[in-house]
Amino acid sequence: MVIKWNVTIPKLSGEKQRRAYIYLPDSYEKEPDKRYPVMYMFDGHNVFFDSDATYGKSWGMNKYMTQSKKQLIIVAVECNHEGNGRLREYSPVSFDNATLGRIKGKGRLYMQWLIGTLKPYIDENYSTLPDRTNTILCGSSMGGLMALYGACVYNHIFQRAACLSPSIWVSPGKVLEMVARAHIQNDTCIYMDYGSEEMFNHAANAESLISTAHLLLTKRVNLALRVVPGGDHSEASWERQIPIFMDCLGL
Repeated sequence: MVIKWNVTIPKLSGEKQRRAYIYLPDSYEKEPDKRYPVMYMFDGHNVFFDSDATYGKSWGMNKYMTQSKKQLIIVAVECNHEGNGRLREYSPVSFDNATLGRIKGKGRLYMQWLIGTLKPYIDENYSTLPDRTNTILCGSSMGGLMALYGACVYNHIFQRAACLSPSIWVSPGKVLEMVARAHIQNDTCIYMDYGSEEMFNHAANAESLISTAHLLLTKRVNLALRVVPGGDHSEASWERQIPIFMDCLGL
């Protein structure tokens, strides 16, 4: 079951509403005393329904969850579609782009809203396991960068993260510095991948991915790193990785 409602993020987009989604397992209403881990996902409009997805193809997470019978709540919030709003909200660092110019990263503000407003709301209104070991992040592209950021910088909140095609290329040096400074517990589990067909879309992709992975390993993170054969930068490709990253994260 997927429930939709509207939320606002005042510090980022004022009173403009955006869609939020929550997936509840089939057992949710049948077992009222049961509590569930929660995975927070980015680009919520692309997570569940093709009809809501930007390019007409979603991850189909609700279909996978129903078929697999995974006992997990999934919360996903729509991105900011206005101008460069998504790039700003989903970047923890500011960066320069040859086409778009200067992008002022507001990922910290977004993550503070997720932790300070969204998560407390979910924990208060749904049967969750709110502790760190049962709180997970997942995203792709800029959302993958945010999942990596959250797992590193807010490691006291999130133990696990799936970072698909993370946009480390926006500023490899700043991302590496962010990871280097982070206090990461050695029970942290991170899945990170990149499609073979997208690896060289940006000049810094391959080198920055390897450097980031090496740094995570020096911090004793339980890291699963993959180059996906034939994988590209699309929801269809990320959908095919769901069973793999779910297993890697122990979900």
